[in-house]
Amino acid sequence: MSTEFVPPQQADAPAVCPVAPRPGAAPSASSADRFMRKLLRLPEGTTSTAAEARSAFQKSIFISAARCVLMYVFFPFVLPLIGVAKGVGPIIGLVIGLLAIVSIVFSIRRFWRANHSKRWHYTIFGLVIIGFLIALAIKDLSTIAS
Repeated sequence: MSTEFVPPQQADAPAVCPVAPRPGAAPSASSADRFMRKLLRLPEGTTSTAAEARSAFQKSIFISAARCVLMYVFFPFVLPLIGVAKGVGPIIGLVIGLLAIVSIVFSIRRFWRANHSKRWHYTIFGLVIIGFLIALAIKDLSTIAS
């Protein structure tokens, strides 16, 4: 005689739910989701993990933060103290900014490939940061040109 209590719902439940989605199967996507996947040139379905998406996000934010530290702390204050030319900041800032933009686009693609629940949130956040980086790139280009 068994002393373990099993609730009736669990005793009668099948081992595998016949209507559960297959692992790795993409849930039905909205037309906006399909548009974004097409715009980002991604295959249908989940091809990445949430952990990979978070890792890409962390790297892109680190690159953007490093650019800000370099452009607003290191170049204006530290380089003049050690006698390095003032004009190198915009050139280096432009290169780092372009690297940050590429990294953000890469991480947006990774969020979408993973079908991450926060993919829209990060897409909007990433596009705002890209907008700031483009404005800074234009400023750097005008500084270089003058």
